[in-house]
Amino acid sequence: MKHRAKGRRKPGEMNGTEAKMAAFLEAKKQAGEVLWYAFEQYTFKLANDTRYTPDFAVLLANYELEFWEVKGFWRDDAKVKIKVAAAMFPHKFIGCRLIPNKRGGGWEFEVFG
Repeated sequence: MKHRAKGRRKPGEMNGTEAKMAAFLEAKKQAGEVLWYAFEQYTFKLANDTRYTPDFAVLLANYELEFWEVKGFWRDDAKVKIKVAAAMFPHKFIGCRLIPNKRGGGWEFEVFG
């Protein structure tokens, strides 16, 4: 099945999958597992004319700062950028993939770095 983009959104505007992650993070915050999170607040320079803006910055209860990238599916260029960022910067980068409800729902996490 070929995935097609639904058009570019404005910076700072969440798509449906990102909004579901925001709700997930808010529940984690209410439970005390997350102290703070923000959408598209950090941009990393990976090379000349190449930047990467993770979907969420997440401050955990143990004060570790992680960067979460939310995907319904992964394209090669997105995976390359998160891998490069994880190799260059001293932070944990987490790939978050939404599992469809017909396969049980929830989130699948992949750690980079």
